[in-house]
Amino acid sequence: MNAMPRTPRTATTARTATTATTATPTTATAPAAAARNAPRGRDPEATRQRMVAAARDLVLRQGYSATGVDQICRDAGVTKGAFFHHFESKDRLGEAILADWADFGMSAFIEARRGPARHALDPFHRFIDILIGFVRDLPPPVTCVVGIVAQEKATANPALREACGRHLDSWTTFVRQLLDEARAAQRPASDFDSEEVASLLNSVWQGSMLIAKARQDPGMIVRNLEHARAYVDGLFGGRARPPARPRRKSRR
Repeated sequence: MNAMPRTPRTATTARTATTATTATPTTATAPAAAARNAPRGRDPEATRQRMVAAARDLVLRQGYSATGVDQICRDAGVTKGAFFHHFESKDRLGEAILADWADFGMSAFIEARRGPARHALDPFHRFIDILIGFVRDLPPPVTCVVGIVAQEKATANPALREACGRHLDSWTTFVRQLLDEARAAQRPASDFDSEEVASLLNSVWQGSMLIAKARQDPGMIVRNLEHARAYVDGLFGGRARPPARPRRKSRR
């Protein structure tokens, strides 16, 4: 999948009443809520999590470069001394934000593998449903911490660039595994490279969030995801599904 006022519910979790995450994509996360509600005592891990949650909220709202240490400390309710006790720099905290966001997203994506698979592509379809759930359940703009940091810092900060690359690769690897599992269960109608298709889908997901943010049109993300779903269906000989249309407001 990116301030975080609430925990996102995905299409899968809405049906199964299980808790997962967004990665998106102003958004909320379960870790953020837990960190903000943690007692403010002498618990080093709780202090660290408050800083990670506060920084993530700020990055999602205003970007990485515009987020300063003073803001993070104020929102997390900690001193600068506490900040530099846990993180030697803002960029070190940035690496922690990226890891936390990626872990949160992957914990939601794993839901795609749960439940019966009557068709080889059922886990893949559940994965697409999870992404669509992010878009429909979260207030716009739908964004991603990894995408934001990559766009702002990839050319200037090697450590953050490498961290973003790792997390983006993890997303691609997960989708590649879903496609490989589908190929093992059913011979595709057209031969394809699972890694290349997974990378294409990652580009569709990240690029759609970026363009939708500029256009203020989150429905575009859903439509592109449905096109991606139809493309993969076609690789397995399935009938392409029409792209989902945004819900129209009543004229009343």
